[in-house]
Amino acid sequence: MIITKTPFRMSFFGGGTDMESFFREYGGAVLSTTFDKYCYVTVRHLPRFFDYSTELSYSKIERVTETGDIDHPAVRNAMKMLDMHEIRLTYEADLPARSGLGTSSSFAVGMLNAFYCLKGRYVDKKRLADEAIYLERKLCHEAGGWQDQIAASFGGLNRIDFTKDGTYDVHPIIIHPERKERLNNNLLMFFTGFTRFSSEMQKANQDGYDRKIKQLRDMYALVDEAEAVLEDKNGNLDDFGRLLDKTWHLKRQTGGAITTNSIDALYEKGIEAGALGGKLLGAGGGGFLLFYVPQEKQNEVMEAMKGMLYVPFRFEEGGTQVIHYTPEMYEPKE
Repeated sequence: MIITKTPFRMSFFGGGTDMESFFREYGGAVLSTTFDKYCYVTVRHLPRFFDYSTELSYSKIERVTETGDIDHPAVRNAMKMLDMHEIRLTYEADLPARSGLGTSSSFAVGMLNAFYCLKGRYVDKKRLADEAIYLERKLCHEAGGWQDQIAASFGGLNRIDFTKDGTYDVHPIIIHPERKERLNNNLLMFFTGFTRFSSEMQKANQDGYDRKIKQLRDMYALVDEAEAVLEDKNGNLDDFGRLLDKTWHLKRQTGGAITTNSIDALYEKGIEAGALGGKLLGAGGGGFLLFYVPQEKQNEVMEAMKGMLYVPFRFEEGGTQVIHYTPEMYEPKE
């Protein structure tokens, strides 16, 4: 039996520039972190006592005899890609799916990690990220960028650069531990109560793509500014919050499905209460609102957001990990 633990991510700057259609022409970059909320994937070979050969437990339960009959596209395609058979897979998570935190990509990375481990193979973080991107974007034909799979696999606070030749590089942010702790303490996250499919939001926001190029290029430039704020130990960390507000207003212009009147109203309440900036995490339409709030204003913002669920978090560094491994005897069927 294998159990993997894979973190969720929050993207601060550059979201949208990780889309292949954009970065192959203009380049791209994302500044993001993973944090201590995880999805857990348990995988083992299914004993041969049943009239089905594969069992999946996620938001529904599937029991099938043929891999091609699996409804879940990521599981079906991953099992075919890695030639997996007679599997029992269970998924659970600390936070809800479709909430803007890259949950589907964290699942894809954790599942591939578990499958390789079950086959007795070690795979490095880059290969897990690459294969999760291929699984979701090519095999499952889901719209979206590349940042989620990379963040979930590598973990940590990073700048991820995307190049015109279709490659990427992961650069850890060089930040003093005390400054990083203060950044963490100044970020407040709230659940809006709305969930949506990221791939559907990406498709909805693709209309008028040519008109969004300027906003995306401006968002790309903000990655440099935000990185400089974090790495300058003598700089004003509050500028990070002000840049979040700037990137949020740019992001709102990149698609009609990014925000709603309800989300805009919640965001304005947070700003009026003392937040310097913030953004909706993910592709838009719902999920989690993140605010940057100086310590002296946090009580006021908490009061203003009291109708929403507050979710405390800490940054994490590990990325996807195998947290349990029990060897088993398994002989493939003839």
